[in-house]
Amino acid sequence: MNIFARGTVPDDKILSGILGDSVLKRATENKLYEQFAYLIKDATFKHQLTEDDAASLYADAILVIIEHIQKKRFEGKSSLKTYLFQIFSNKCVDFIRKASTNKMSVYKTASIDDLLIGVPDETRSILQEMISENEVNVLKTKIKQIGEKCQEMMMSWSEGLSDEKIAAEMGYQSAGVVKTSRLRCLEKLRALYK
Repeated sequence: MNIFARGTVPDDKILSGILGDSVLKRATENKLYEQFAYLIKDATFKHQLTEDDAASLYADAILVIIEHIQKKRFEGKSSLKTYLFQIFSNKCVDFIRKASTNKMSVYKTASIDDLLIGVPDETRSILQEMISENEVNVLKTKIKQIGEKCQEMMMSWSEGLSDEKIAAEMGYQSAGVVKTSRLRCLEKLRALYK
């Protein structure tokens, strides 16, 4: 009998699944994501977030939960639902705070266009082309380092394919799973730039 077929999966099954072999782990992570995905809709109303922002924050919260389970930081003092809700709510509040303060403007860098204003037109376009070409080459090199599955997903996403189409083409269970997987790939890519 497949414990993930329908309905709610008990916390102990989710915990043992995430700590299990890679096939069971992936299926359990997907079920965990889907089981509480209704929290995304709740956050759009409660926190006045767009559905994309809420889904992204939810996926981040799921990744935190998975990490906490794997590193034995989840002690089971509350249910997984309560634990996830608290982490997700905190992420939503942090996101709103960042968006509503002007602190982010301190980190804004000057655009290439602003820096090139004093450069003659002909030289400016050559410099812009060289900078763009270099950035693309660096990105391609980094993408090759994150694994074949991530490469394929990132290329499909960069070409404008929806999460639903990527899920169908690459054999993922749902668009939500694609989004979570893409976030992991982006984290790997971000780590390579550090």
